[in-house]
Amino acid sequence: MIPHPTHIARIPGHFTFDESTTVRASGDALGAARLLRTLLAPATGLPLRPSPTGTVVLVVDTMLGGLGEEGYGLTVGPDAVLLRAARPAGLLRGVQTIRQLLPAQALSARPVAGVPWQIPGVQITDVPRFGWRGAMLDVARHFQPVSFLRRFTDLLAFHKLNVLHLHLTDDQGWRMPSAAYPALTEVGGVRGGEVPHAGAYTAAELRGLVAYAAERGVTVVPEIEMPGHARAALAAYPQLGNVPGRALDVWTQWGVCDNVLGVHDEVLDFCRTVLGEVLDVFDSPYVHVGGDECPVTEWETSTAAQARAAELGLGSPKDLHGWFLGQVGDFLLAQGRRPVCWAEDSGALPADFTVMPWRDAAHGLAAARRGHDVVMAPYRSTYLDYPQSADPDEPPGQAGGIVDLAAVHANEPAPADWEPAAAARVLGTQAQLWTEYVSTAAHAEYLAFPRLAALADRAWNPASDWATDFRPALRLHEARLDALRVPRRGPAAAMTA
Repeated sequence: MIPHPTHIARIPGHFTFDESTTVRASGDALGAARLLRTLLAPATGLPLRPSPTGTVVLVVDTMLGGLGEEGYGLTVGPDAVLLRAARPAGLLRGVQTIRQLLPAQALSARPVAGVPWQIPGVQITDVPRFGWRGAMLDVARHFQPVSFLRRFTDLLAFHKLNVLHLHLTDDQGWRMPSAAYPALTEVGGVRGGEVPHAGAYTAAELRGLVAYAAERGVTVVPEIEMPGHARAALAAYPQLGNVPGRALDVWTQWGVCDNVLGVHDEVLDFCRTVLGEVLDVFDSPYVHVGGDECPVTEWETSTAAQARAAELGLGSPKDLHGWFLGQVGDFLLAQGRRPVCWAEDSGALPADFTVMPWRDAAHGLAAARRGHDVVMAPYRSTYLDYPQSADPDEPPGQAGGIVDLAAVHANEPAPADWEPAAAARVLGTQAQLWTEYVSTAAHAEYLAFPRLAALADRAWNPASDWATDFRPALRLHEARLDALRVPRRGPAAAMTA
């Protein structure tokens, strides 16, 4: 299984799901029972009716405190299946384990006949190491419909990943709806150039996604980039920039754009208003505000920015970056949310931010030592827009290296040589799928899997060994990915289908 359980033992016999199988669940266990029925019905056609004497028993028992928020215990015998957890989220993880114990055909989206729906006798006690195990999907550079976001959520949940981080805005597109600023999507959501591109979500679609993900134990974390990576917003509302009267288009290039938000009061009002609308849609305790790759050239030449820096007693306009993040961070904290930002170096960031270091693991250590919570995202092991091999048939990706399956599995969010106090600040890890070169859902899935399976394995169970645990499990897991119709490595031409 992937991720490899923290403790598993075989016991004699097997359990067979058939038309007579019923499910016993009540209270906080009802959501997991619904999910089990929803996920098994398409292939098996089994109703798994509720019954007070059901042979598949799902129980939330708060006395099982050692299992934590997401751990579970699963016992499978010839006559019954018992799934227990201290919290409902643990039962949701156990449901995915049951799916993996079944024949791979159980994952099909269409009815499958002639397969005995059996799972082997096992005793499993399974507790994740990290509470943040996620994947970031960039829908700003290339928009993907909400139907794909739901499928991607299902794939995350299947691998016991529990965070979908949505990168909703960037220089090349704005996908988050705003009633107060409709041009953000009407103008900022449309890119010209040689290959025009457009798209935006409705608030209803995103609320539906949040609910769908929650039913599967996945939290959707929104990201609204600021003060850099904001050219799409500036194309829609030029007055938010640093050059009065300037008209910009939505950026058609990749990389880091020099155009950034201004620092005048209208901009801060804009940020608070948009973030307020984000909070109305997303219930995540965390809200990502980007924060990195913010050139200060425009601030250094803007009289308004220079005046703001002087008014605040800052040493130079570049110090406005930390001040700006502090302003939006304070707003989020006042609303009961926790601000998150990227860290591209080891410099100081506002104290209450959760930090995602991406250039170097040492930056994560520096942040943890300063008291920040940290989600590790080092690009050499978590950036899935890099090619996964040097094979000539790989589709185009980021230049500068390979992030292969072994590199992802070797990712260690809290290295053994970190002092305990710093290691305790590590919430977990996540992979990043930037989409400069990724325009289709098939291409996105091809890049994500099986590398996300490797990240899930190590984030859940750091004792899982590459050679003796993960590689043998992956050989069996490939049949599951095939049943889920996840594209696997093949000719680059197939990625445009």
